[in-house]
This record gives sequence, C-alpha cells and structure tokens, in this order.
Amino acid sequence: MSRQASIQRDTTETQIQLALNLDGQGQRDLRFPVPFLRHMLDLFSKHSSFDLAIAANGDVDIDDHHTVEDIGICLGQAFKKALGDKAGIRRYGNRFTPMDESLAQVTVDISGRSFLVFHAEFPTEKVGTFSTELVQEFFQAFTGNAGVTLHVNLHYGTNSHHMIEGIFKAFAGALSEAVSVDPRIQGVLSTKGVL
Repeated sequence: MSRQASIQRDTTETQIQLALNLDGQGQRDLRFPVPFLRHMLDLFSKHSSFDLAIAANGDVDIDDHHTVEDIGICLGQAFKKALGDKAGIRRYGNRFTPMDESLAQVTVDISGRSFLVFHAEFPTEKVGTFSTELVQEFFQAFTGNAGVTLHVNLHYGTNSHHMIEGIFKAFAGALSEAVSVDPRIQGVLSTKGVL
C-alpha cells in the first residue's frame, strides 16, 4: 500500500502544491520564499526519511505568516491523507534531540484528535528575517489538520537557531517512529477500533 498524498491549496494569500511520501528516502524538493522554514523542512525530510516536495508562493511582501501557516496546513492534510486507515502503525513517537547547547523533545500520538502543547520560548524575536513566533503557528497549523496530539518541549538552549532546529529534528524522529509499521499490530492500536 502506498502511503503518499498530494495537496493543492490556492487562496488570495498563498498558492501551495505539496507532495509527501511516508515511505520515502528523505528526498526533498523545496521551492518557496521563506528561507529559514525551507531549511527546517529540508532537515525534517532528511531526518524522517519522508520524501517531501513543496512549491509555494505567498504574500511574503507583507510577512511570512500566511505562507508558513498554510504550508503547515498542507503538510498536516497530506500527512493525514497518506496515513489512510492507520492500520498497523505504532501510533506513538518520542524523540529527544540535542543541538549543541539546546535540547528539544517532541512526542506525538496519532490519535485522530488534534491537540498541541507547545513549551518553547526563544531568546530572540527573529532568526535572520524569520519571526520565531511562527514556529508555534506552523505546528498549530500542522496539528489541527493532521489529527494528531503533539507535545513540543524545549528543555533548554541559548541560540534560537539551534533551538528551533532541534525541535524540527525531534519532530521528524517522533513522526517517523509513530508511522512505522509493527507487524504485531492487527488493525489499529486502539481498544476503540479506530484512530
């Protein structure tokens, strides 16, 4: 069974085409005008082994907010669609990731219920031209559309770039673990019979 999906989203603010393959090799083709998010999703794809292609345009002349949020929406929608009925997946994932002086942890439950807990504060308002408040916006958009419970805990750090990079790498590892198939799991990992 192929676990991949494509999403197209066109609004007056953004135009996005996104393709995701959960059983890929970490191949990336990222073309959109938010360099720092492009860097984060490049390493997300590499560290999750998900193939990810994004072609997007947005109103970045105003700011990056709409583009970042809408890419999060599309990634969440593609993730949910690619998982299908969720049969056989481990469901839960947890990853600690050190990035130099910082330590990030991301824990996920592919539960069908959207909930984000975000415990991260960054010492700077920007990394380059990228507003650090958009990190939470991205994860809120992803979570709301993927139907997952996501806990992001930044334990410590002093460099905003390192801290955010640790979060995205931990996110990659947690999702990769959660979507992995365990042959011992018959149907879905829930006493309800659905996720």
